[in-house]
Amino acid sequence: MRIVVVAHEKGGTGKSTTVMNLAAVLSENSRILVVDVDPQGSASFWADQAGDALPFDVADDTNPHNLAQLRQLPYDIVLVDTPGNLTARDVLETVLREADFVILPTEAGGALAVPPLVKTIRQLVEPAGVDYRVLVNKADMRDGVISGAETGGKTQSAAYYDTVNFLKQAGLKHFTSYIKRYKMHADAPVEGKVATQYGGDKISKAAAEDYTNLALELNSLWANQGAGQASVTMRAVN
Repeated sequence: MRIVVVAHEKGGTGKSTTVMNLAAVLSENSRILVVDVDPQGSASFWADQAGDALPFDVADDTNPHNLAQLRQLPYDIVLVDTPGNLTARDVLETVLREADFVILPTEAGGALAVPPLVKTIRQLVEPAGVDYRVLVNKADMRDGVISGAETGGKTQSAAYYDTVNFLKQAGLKHFTSYIKRYKMHADAPVEGKVATQYGGDKISKAAAEDYTNLALELNSLWANQGAGQASVTMRAVN
C-alpha cells in the first residue's frame, strides 16, 4: 500500500480536486480509498453528490488513532485530503507519519502562495521525512503560453513556467506535469463527477489527460525510489 497526502496551508489551491481526480485515474488499475480529514468535508460532499457513481471509496475521519491504522485497510493506494490550514496539527502530523508521499497543489502564477507553501513543507513535510512534489494547478492557457528551448520545444502555460521559476528559487521539488484550468473541474463537485467521467469530447479528454499525466509521473517517481513496493500500472489516455 501507498499513502499519499495532499496538503497545503492555503485554502483554494485545489487539494480536493487533485485528490478526487487523481483517485479516479488511479482507480482504473488499483483499489483506491480517499480519506477526507478536512473539517470542511469537500471530498465528502463531492462523494455525496456522486452517490454510487464514483469508481473508488471515500471515508471521512479526523480521529488520529484511526488514521494511524490506514495501512491495515485493504487498498492499494490511500489518498488523504487535508485541511486548508495548519491548525489541526495532530491530524496532519498523524497522516504525514503514515505517508509515503505528499502532493502540494499551488495555483499557477500565484507568487503569494509560495511563502505558505514553504511553511507547510518546512514545518510539516520535511520533519516527517517524507518525499514530496509541488503540483502547479489551475494554469490558465488564456493568460499566455511559452515555447522554445527553455521548455524543450513544448508549448506550456506561461503562468506554469513563472511558477516553476519561483519554486526553483525557493528550492522546492515539483512535478513536471501540471493541471490546466477547466470550468468542468469547478463544476465537478456539484455534479458529482470525476475526470474519467467528464465525457468523450476533446476538452473533456484533455482535462482528464492532465491527471493521467500526473499519475504516470507519480508512478515513475515511485518506481525510481526502489522502495520495494510494486509500481501501479498506468495507461495513457488516447
